[in-house]
Amino acid sequence: MLKTNVMRILDRAKIPYKTFEYSDGLTEGVRIAEALGEEARLVYKTLVTESDGGHFVFLIPVKETLDLKAAARSVGVKSVSMLKQKELLPLTGYIHGGCSPIGMKKLFRTVIDKSAEALEAFYVSAGKVGFQIKVSPAALAEFIGAEFCNIILQNSREY
Repeated sequence: MLKTNVMRILDRAKIPYKTFEYSDGLTEGVRIAEALGEEARLVYKTLVTESDGGHFVFLIPVKETLDLKAAARSVGVKSVSMLKQKELLPLTGYIHGGCSPIGMKKLFRTVIDKSAEALEAFYVSAGKVGFQIKVSPAALAEFIGAEFCNIILQNSREY
């Protein structure tokens, strides 16, 4: 199996993970969860935002919607907006559908939705479309300096 940069970084840091491969034609989170045979609540998408205070990364379950106001509060800025897709690759080194919170060109302040805090493991992109890793949210948060906060729209929460 192909080793992505994300996997090599985790190997060097001695953080255990499992790798999963699926069709690289899939970029929609719920379909990826289905391909993995997992509940969508365990598969998280990596969202990159911008604000006057810089860039921020948020991880939320694939079925959920980022609450931009709560996200901004969680990082102490007035507002955040989604990064334009064309700006993702130059900023992070990743393309849409393959953006991982690990191994971006620069380590941005990252917030993981509180729903992951109690999970033993969750899925995030392995840095390439068609690849996911299953990793401990606590180990990931410690490694990248992320914090857990409630950042999803409450009316969209399905569980």
